[in-house]
Amino acid sequence: MFLYKSFCRGLPKWKSFNSLSAYLKIASFDSSTQDGRSKERYRRIVLTTVSSIFARIVIVGSTLVSVRLTYTYLGAERYGLWMTISSIVSLLGFADFGMGNGLLNAISEANGREDRGKAARVVSSAFFMLIGIAMLIAILFILVYPMIPWKRVFNVESLEAVQEAGPAMVVFFACFLINLPLGIVQRIQLGYQEGFQNNLWLVAGSLLGLAGVLLAIESKSGLPWLVLAMTGGPVAAAAANGLHLFGWKRPWLRPLWTRVSESESKILMSTGILFFLLQLSYSLIFASDNLVAAQTLGPIEVSKYSIVQKMFSVALLAVNIVLLPLWPAYGEAITKRDIPWVRKTLVNSLLLCLVIAGIPSLIFVVFGPQIIRYWIGTVVSPSLPLLVGFLVWTILYTGGCVAGTFLNAVSALKFQVFIALLTGIVSLVLKFYLAKAIGLPGIIWGAVAGYAVFSVIPLLYYVPKLFSGNILCNEICLKEEA
Repeated sequence: MFLYKSFCRGLPKWKSFNSLSAYLKIASFDSSTQDGRSKERYRRIVLTTVSSIFARIVIVGSTLVSVRLTYTYLGAERYGLWMTISSIVSLLGFADFGMGNGLLNAISEANGREDRGKAARVVSSAFFMLIGIAMLIAILFILVYPMIPWKRVFNVESLEAVQEAGPAMVVFFACFLINLPLGIVQRIQLGYQEGFQNNLWLVAGSLLGLAGVLLAIESKSGLPWLVLAMTGGPVAAAAANGLHLFGWKRPWLRPLWTRVSESESKILMSTGILFFLLQLSYSLIFASDNLVAAQTLGPIEVSKYSIVQKMFSVALLAVNIVLLPLWPAYGEAITKRDIPWVRKTLVNSLLLCLVIAGIPSLIFVVFGPQIIRYWIGTVVSPSLPLLVGFLVWTILYTGGCVAGTFLNAVSALKFQVFIALLTGIVSLVLKFYLAKAIGLPGIIWGAVAGYAVFSVIPLLYYVPKLFSGNILCNEICLKEEA
């Protein structure tokens, strides 16, 4: 009750949960005053949060259904192969060299200054640079593909898994490259605090993917076709979202070669490199687990680990729902120097996120084996150390996400890159060492140890320091002068 009241005090004139309905409307508030701007930020946050909840329910539901269907259809080894390939593609999430996140910051800043010209220039610059990056990566992949021993990479044994490993990786990679330039659409909508529109397209993509999986299983297709069905649906939805955005919603943002700006490209690249290093570090921390499990324990253990990981990811999805609209809101508020709003929202979001992540995680620790047995329909019994490790990880990571969302908005990237690189390297070493020493629980506990020491403790010092004195305001002035 205390946390609920504390959160409500952070919102303007909200007496109860029922008052949220006042912000669930299409019409905007008057943004000519500070109070109106505050209300408009919360309106967009509420709309994005509510639509995110709906989208995540659909996405999680689709994932739960597809996991049960595909695990039963593929078997433990081939399903583990699929999860390992997914992890490799996740590791490539930084392949845009951070320009997606740089674009988000640039759009939120341009929105705060109501500068359409800057927004159009950065969108075109980012789009054509991402197309160039996708083409270079495609050429590199084509050249190295014949030389890669896929059987050894994925540590698979059955003839069917060996034959499907390479083609499945090709399909995953192709969908990833197509989606690389399309990713600017989501960043634009987030930058304008219109994530609720993107969420509707995410729902459509998830449903398309599930329908494709059902069709592939019904036709008894192989793993590459399942991969195409699951990943192709979201890519098709993202393309349709882009056509809607540039064709009707904001045609003045449509990417054109004549709008590419050398100065904006340099800024995007300089900011993007920092985001790139940050994403690379996070990939070492988060997306390496299944690869470590595959190399040290085998693909069957990957299946066990990934199922527990997916279960706890439900709690983190709830955290992401709350934090997603705050990044651009912080950026716009900071541009207008509304620091009290930022401080109040940061504290309240931390309290709320710890609650919404902690409660389901505790439930998963107590009832995890029963949930998995009912969900998967087969015997996968996670140990208590593995479940407790994921509980501790979820709590620590939640606090880091809250702080990171704020630091991204203020472009405090060098500090984040430094601690993330240390965390990533140390965590990866600990994962391999502890996995060999104590098995599956060692992977998550290696992540916990590295993240607690090299990320959480520095964040506890650095974030409050930014609000002391006039440090944050001085950072804004320096950015404007630059």
